[in-house]
Amino acid sequence: MKELCAELLEQVRKKRPLVHHITNYVTVNECANITLAVGASPIMADALEEALDISALSSALVLNIGTLNERVVPSMLAAGVAANRAGAPVVFDPVGAGASRMRSEAAKMFLYEIKVDILRGNISEIRHIAGLDSKTQGVDASEDDMRSIADAVFIAKELAARLGCIVAITGATDVVSDGGRTLCIRNGHPMLGRITGTGCMCSSLVGALCGASPDMLLGGSVAALLTMGIAGEIAYKEAGVKGNGSFRTALHDAVSRIDARTLESEAKLYEA
Repeated sequence: MKELCAELLEQVRKKRPLVHHITNYVTVNECANITLAVGASPIMADALEEALDISALSSALVLNIGTLNERVVPSMLAAGVAANRAGAPVVFDPVGAGASRMRSEAAKMFLYEIKVDILRGNISEIRHIAGLDSKTQGVDASEDDMRSIADAVFIAKELAARLGCIVAITGATDVVSDGGRTLCIRNGHPMLGRITGTGCMCSSLVGALCGASPDMLLGGSVAALLTMGIAGEIAYKEAGVKGNGSFRTALHDAVSRIDARTLESEAKLYEA
């Protein structure tokens, strides 16, 4: 598994897939730069007038509802439908689902109207979408929802089978399932939770790697989350003691430098 993930990391830099983002304005720059760092090419286009055209020529689409508003909802729907028609994978990041009625209803609508290939969120967001009780804290996961790895494995596997997509729950241990296989990743560092946008960046990395591989479980989702987790560990060693700003820069640097050998040797990956 580690070898396959490592190979794709090299492939994405050769293919430089174009990743269309309709994402939130708080982290849009972080998402663009992390996409560039891993070797893909970002395009941030949220106007309805061009959503169809951009999605039709992109290798993947990332939809993120972090700063949801009425203007972008039609754009997201149009882009999602166009990506489906073009056969491009769609990554959906339901930021803050459960925090407001608008977010919850939008997430439900997107999952109904668009064939989502990868659903990536924190445990509170995923619990809400699964129809379970959740205590979301805005866009952050609630500690009350982080019950056990076994619980997250069950939720990811059941929801993936129900929705017919890959479900990735990110946290201290990432859990990724396609409804059949379920994998856990123990890479990362707590400091990743102290800067804005690491979840959004994870979704961008998933889009970048899925845009270069037909294997959206191992080759895309797992490889992307391994890249972020290992980069977080490297960034903390290099700059964590300096503070959040230095850590953020070091994280982008680490993603840009990470190679197949590092990913394969540092991956803490196991099958549930």
